[in-house]
Amino acid sequence: MKHVLAIALSLCLAAPVIAQEQEDERGFSLMEEGARLFLEGIMREMEPALDDLREFSDEVEPGLRRFVEEMGPALGELMNKIDDFTVYHPPEMLPNGDIIIRRKTPLEQERDEVAPGDEIEL
Repeated sequence: MKHVLAIALSLCLAAPVIAQEQEDERGFSLMEEGARLFLEGIMREMEPALDDLREFSDEVEPGLRRFVEEMGPALGELMNKIDDFTVYHPPEMLPNGDIIIRRKTPLEQERDEVAPGDEIEL
């Protein structure tokens, strides 16, 4: 008789735990379903924009390829001449249309460097 009471008591105590686990599993699957529906909605909304982007890239691709083929060697040559862009000021256009790129002096370079621990003001 004691064994029957012990089994009945354990079954009564285990039932809420089993029910709670099933709710958790269902709740998690509802979260997954919600996330899936959300992402599908975003994809449907973005599809026209992505199609337009694909069409634009198809139109621009030949021109970009030609540009890289023609300018690639010249840009490589320029990169060999300019080791580090941080030692130069930004390009300036003069009134006559010439473009100059001035090299920074050593004092300007030191001033531009940030010491460790210093804050960078944005």
